[in-house]
Amino acid sequence: MRPLTTSPTAVPALRGLLVVVGAFTGLAFVVGALPWLGGDDPAQTVLRARSAEQELDPAVLEAIRRDVGMPDDPISGTLSWLAGAVRGDFGQSWVTGAPVSTSIGQALGISITLALAASAVCLVCALLVLAPSLWRATRTAQSVGNGAIAVGSLLAALPEFLLAAALLTVLAVHLGLAPTSGWAGPQNMPLPALALGIPAAGVLTRMLATAIDNVLSEPWVHTWRATGFRRTAVLTAVVHRAVAVALPQLVLLFVGLLGSGIVIETVFAIPGLGAIALHAVLAQDLPVVQACVAVLALLGLVLGAMGILAHRWMLGAALHSAGLAPAAPRSAGTPRWAFAVAAVLGTAIVAGMPRDPNAITLTERLHAPTAAHPFGTDALGRDLLARFGHGALPSIGASLTVSAAALVIGLVAGTTRTRPRAGIADVLNAVPPVLAGVVVAAVAGPGMLSAAVAVCAVAWIPLAVHSRTLATEVRASGFVQAAVTSGAGHAQILLRHVLPSVLPSVARHALVRLPHNALALAGLGFLGLAAPHDSPEWGTMLSQSLDYAETAPWTVAAPATGLALLGLIAGLSRTGRD
Repeated sequence: MRPLTTSPTAVPALRGLLVVVGAFTGLAFVVGALPWLGGDDPAQTVLRARSAEQELDPAVLEAIRRDVGMPDDPISGTLSWLAGAVRGDFGQSWVTGAPVSTSIGQALGISITLALAASAVCLVCALLVLAPSLWRATRTAQSVGNGAIAVGSLLAALPEFLLAAALLTVLAVHLGLAPTSGWAGPQNMPLPALALGIPAAGVLTRMLATAIDNVLSEPWVHTWRATGFRRTAVLTAVVHRAVAVALPQLVLLFVGLLGSGIVIETVFAIPGLGAIALHAVLAQDLPVVQACVAVLALLGLVLGAMGILAHRWMLGAALHSAGLAPAAPRSAGTPRWAFAVAAVLGTAIVAGMPRDPNAITLTERLHAPTAAHPFGTDALGRDLLARFGHGALPSIGASLTVSAAALVIGLVAGTTRTRPRAGIADVLNAVPPVLAGVVVAAVAGPGMLSAAVAVCAVAWIPLAVHSRTLATEVRASGFVQAAVTSGAGHAQILLRHVLPSVLPSVARHALVRLPHNALALAGLGFLGLAAPHDSPEWGTMLSQSLDYAETAPWTVAAPATGLALLGLIAGLSRTGRD
């Protein structure tokens, strides 16, 4: 009788399947426990969502619990919901009583359409920014210029809600070129797609620039140019090679746009999945929240797997024949004008420190910049220069802390696995940051630390996917294959070959996301989950001044400029290999 044998890939595949199932189940239990974690009575929240003016009558609350089948504890409630979800039944909304599957299906279609349009905007903008530098680089073999990198960094630092408000005011209200709200057809698509896609294009531009620089340093590019290949052929091959690295990130951006479009859908009153999830979280409508998270997580898993397969397909046989040759390190330094930008930002911060950020002078509210108030005053007459200076530490410090923690977690998660598979990172990627903030705040209470933990809980995922993609290529290179043949162990290959090759690009990616993390913290602060409303933190200043952007634009200019300069400095900073 022949002994039973196990395929060498069966055990890792089974382990990966268990991790994914565990992640799905864990998410369902966390969402199902939200009211109990915060010590709230979900019946009261549901009643307030139905009718804000109705009194909290115990009899009415008991009737609500009975009518919607509200569970007595989170475990039995989640198990009951999971049993129905496996059969495709997500239950009924506690607030409206409508079937969850119907509302989720309609909202998902809208969000996917919007995310596809935003992804197209993102890709087109990134290629337009990089096209001149890329065409020049195929002739001179020089790296992508600092101009393209600076433009990408500035785009990445654009606050989505500020860009959405500007587009809405100028193009929809004043010029009448597009509808102001709703989702009645294609005419409603351009403005929200631009508001979502342009900031994402900044991040993609920076990742593509790094990938293109590394490709231009590979030996085959010099060989092709020396042997007389046409520039168009070199250009096509370089773009193909660079996009192979960035494609999983583009898929990741698409999934992230599905979950993070909450602000844009709210600004434009779009009945998408993000807006429904936000309203359900605030109303503690658990069946709707659980369904939204489950659908987003499933999409994240499927699309993450598609990104990995697309990366393998684009590289082809090179992944298995030691045909990849990672770029040699470059010694490009930080441009001098980046230090000038840092000096300007530092000067403004230092100038604001001696001033009182909390002094209220109602007679000077919304005053334009003067000698006494160089940045103007806000709606309470507070000096904006003082608030800008005092808000630098929580804004930059918290963002740096989150980015550093996300970098470490992302590197560990992305480089330690020898065979890349869609897993927990792809599942969690689609979870809205607002939901993470609500969960952490329910456990530890609202505050800046809780908000930083919540943002970090999702900020590591893009870095992990980037690390995973680069690590796959490094392990397929000839020198790593030679090290494996000579008997090098996994730890030695990881520490001596994979990490040194992956770290510079991923560290640069983490720097580019500094303003993004600051804005995520601001979004949680706007909901009362982070910095208090009177905090001078830049994101909080920005969200509070949004209503005055048209009549007093200087109120948003200071924090927006600070975030833009922070993004520019981070984008132009060198990490050793670029």
